[in-house]
Amino acid sequence: MHRLALIVVVLFTCNPACAMVGETESLADFRSRPEAMILGTGKNLCSAVAIAPSLLLTAAHCIMPGDIYKRVELDAEGRPIFKPSAAVMRHPQFDIKSYLAHRVTADVGLVKLKEPMAALPVPLAGPRQRIAPGESFLVHGYGRSVRDDRNSAATLRAARLTATGQPGALQLRLVDPATGNNKPGVGACDGDSGAPVYQQNAGRMEVIGVVSWSTAANNEAGCGGLTGVTPLELYRGWIIETARKMGIELPR
Repeated sequence: MHRLALIVVVLFTCNPACAMVGETESLADFRSRPEAMILGTGKNLCSAVAIAPSLLLTAAHCIMPGDIYKRVELDAEGRPIFKPSAAVMRHPQFDIKSYLAHRVTADVGLVKLKEPMAALPVPLAGPRQRIAPGESFLVHGYGRSVRDDRNSAATLRAARLTATGQPGALQLRLVDPATGNNKPGVGACDGDSGAPVYQQNAGRMEVIGVVSWSTAANNEAGCGGLTGVTPLELYRGWIIETARKMGIELPR
């Protein structure tokens, strides 16, 4: 498995026409959307989503103790504007050693913003039946479109993927239905850690999980094979309670 947080050296030079690994759709209206880029003082770039105007949901491994995080906006010319955060929280059961050893852990984190986002937040998915193989999901992230090209990050892209394997409450594996992990296809890549995984429910999009890791085709290291997701089912209560402790009541 491949860790997806992107260490950024040269930022925000991605051509708007570039498209998440596999030539996926680029979202032109990114400034009005709830997805966000977050950047740490260690220059690690991750994706996130607003679940309240002042609260971002991301992956726990994107949030390092003692680090300071900023939300990154791009102006009309594509230049970065940095908005500082007020606080960050990782799920208390997240274990970085387990994550680095490719074992399942509570890879969920929150970033409280000093300035709210203008975009409408996205609700968390509620309790539901077990996910079945073949179910469709939508992933929006700011990661690389080319694994070895750091300049291909920082454009919001969309990928439609389907569940594979034996989906459960601990881990969800998504795959490009056109390639089935047998050859390179669409999937998350560096910088897509924390990206929201959406599913439609009663006519609205809800966040059902966050991107945690990826593989290349045939489970090799890289991107374009499997996209590993941490489902929110077991962590929804912690998210709601922690948001409340931060002074934020999540919309329903």
